[in-house]
Amino acid sequence: MTDALTVNNLICRYNGQAVLDDLTFNVEKGEIVCLLGASGCGKTTLLKSIAGLLPLDDGRMTINGRTIVDDKMNVPPEQRNIGMIFQDYALFPHLTVAKNISFGLKRESQADTKSRVTEMLALVKLDGLESRYPHQLSGGQQQRVAIARALASKPDLLLLDEPFSNIDTQVRHSLIKEIRKIFKEQGVTSIFVTHSREEAFAFADKLAVMNQGIIEQYGSTSELYYHPRSRFVADFLGHGSYVPVTVNGSAKMTTPLGDWSLDEKPDSGDLSWLIRPQNLKIIPDASGDGVISDVQFMGDNCRYQVDIKGQSLMVYSNEVLGYGDKVNVDIRPHAPVLFRS
Repeated sequence: MTDALTVNNLICRYNGQAVLDDLTFNVEKGEIVCLLGASGCGKTTLLKSIAGLLPLDDGRMTINGRTIVDDKMNVPPEQRNIGMIFQDYALFPHLTVAKNISFGLKRESQADTKSRVTEMLALVKLDGLESRYPHQLSGGQQQRVAIARALASKPDLLLLDEPFSNIDTQVRHSLIKEIRKIFKEQGVTSIFVTHSREEAFAFADKLAVMNQGIIEQYGSTSELYYHPRSRFVADFLGHGSYVPVTVNGSAKMTTPLGDWSLDEKPDSGDLSWLIRPQNLKIIPDASGDGVISDVQFMGDNCRYQVDIKGQSLMVYSNEVLGYGDKVNVDIRPHAPVLFRS
């Protein structure tokens, strides 16, 4: 199957500095990919480069097998069949919802345009609101209008820049769920930018974690969370504890928490073992080796810091515990992620 998007050795410079440095990745048809990273890492620059809004210094891109950028050609933005949704939605304030949705359908007949607008209104659940103006809508409704307008022209690829940043927190999660469902039902291939790992996990199929113009790691959300290839990716995607380990030429590592068998023998030496909170379980025990040193109530669970055998471990639990309570900690079976100390 032809990928919806392929990017090979893409380079973009600004004042001689590489803002995007030799990026290569692909997006399969129907996938939702998130460009995730801190401000200034290059994610919005990459999005605009794909859209054709920024010039490239080198590299090749194809959309559905059609070359749009290489060393001989650069297809202009309006000929790439790409839809783009901006952070502020960019709706036309003087046009109704229906007129906003139909804006890109000027080549269609009046009957086809009306039919497509009706279809899009139903898709984003805005039936009956076609005569309203953007200022008469909530932020979530404005977002749905922007999505309907982008999908109305049937783009090969949809790009979204911080699409949920202006949505109230209480409706953001439900909106993310709704829009993801729409994209999956319609087979929409999309790339979106965010600095929020929570949005990334909830909306994306794959993540590209970016750092100073490069992609540190690209893969499924669970792969990057549980099997990060660098400390940067591990720390950016969530909380974890690092436990020192020593490997002495065998498929076993020695740690302050006890020995642990390995499926594969890593290089010998001193390493750090990343343990996610989900891989730990607290067991209340008045004679336990651990003690609760910090408690944060998170709503559906508590985040505990446990000091045990010279280590400080972060654990999520529904157990009701307080400062100073004695506990033991059980490590659930999992493939250890190790980094050089």
